[in-house]
Order: sequence, then structure tokens, then C-alpha cells
Amino acid sequence: MRKASFGGLAALSLLAACGPGEPAPDPAARRTAYFDVPGLLKAQSSRLDQRRPVVEKQVLLRDGQLETTRVAQTDWTKELQIFQQADINKPALRGLYAVDSVALPGGTLRRTYRRRPGTDHPVEQLSVLSQGAQVQELTATVAQDNPLVYSAKQLEMHYQNGLLATYRVTGVQKLILFDSVHYAVRGTVQ
Repeated sequence: MRKASFGGLAALSLLAACGPGEPAPDPAARRTAYFDVPGLLKAQSSRLDQRRPVVEKQVLLRDGQLETTRVAQTDWTKELQIFQQADINKPALRGLYAVDSVALPGGTLRRTYRRRPGTDHPVEQLSVLSQGAQVQELTATVAQDNPLVYSAKQLEMHYQNGLLATYRVTGVQKLILFDSVHYAVRGTVQ
């Protein structure tokens, strides 16, 4: 008898838990806390895939020489993937970045997100220059330092008329017991 009443109580609890739940979250409630880097990259990748521009790339080689090449077909999602590392718009990171906004002449706004002291996340700083809803420049500093590896990179994207014009990645990586490797890549969308 006790098993039956316990089983009935358990079934009733399960039914209550499966009843009408809370309403779906309001889209306005899901607003981004910081700048939406993945959204920008997805929109740019789609526009560039449709436009199919040629890209001129410059790569800094180990000997210090610059090598330039032109790429006719580019998978923009893969090409811009490294910029995903600048994403700080995750629920776990809310409140961990200080936001400074500066209004510049001509209606331009620079919003800078700086990692607060004691925060353990690779993005040290993200800066977005925009005019209205149109991004003109995005820069980020990303660094990792642990007993096995040190790496730091500077990410830059420059836009003209809402479309990516140039992008650059510069950095250094130092593995324990190995020399530092410096690298730089610059792309110009034509």
C-alpha cells in the first residue's frame, strides 16, 4: 500500500513538472550584453559569399619577408573564423567586462569592452567603432598565458559602407622549450 501511494505521489509530481511551463522567453529579454561579434561575422560572410570578391593577402614569413597572393574564391566563414575568438557575448561573461562609450565627431561612437581584473578569459579588450548601426572598425586583443604556452594576438577588421574592406591578424606564440613564433596576415577585399 505504501508503494502504491508513493508511486502515485511520484507520478503526480512528474505530471506537475510536465504541465504548462513558463512562457517562451521574450526576444527582447535575450538582448546581447556586449557586442555581437558572431552576428557581425555571419552577416559579413553571407554578403561576401554573394559578392565573391577577390582577396589580396599578405603574409609575414619567418625570414621577415612579405609574401603577397591573390585569392579568387574564399570561404568567408572559414576565412573570418579566427575573429570568433573575440566573442565576449556569452552568458557566463556577463558583468566581467567594463564598457566605455565615447561619442566622436560626425556621429561616430567607439565602444570599448575591457576585461575586469581577476577575470579569466582570453579576450583582454574588444573595441567597436560604429556610425549608427554600421560598424566601421573592430579590434580585439586576445591572450593566453599558462605554464605550457603563451600566445597573444591582435585582431582588426575595417569596414567601408558596411562591408569588410581589410582585416589583419598579428601575434606571437611561445611554447615551452621552443622559440617564439611571430606571425602577421593582412587581407584586402577588392
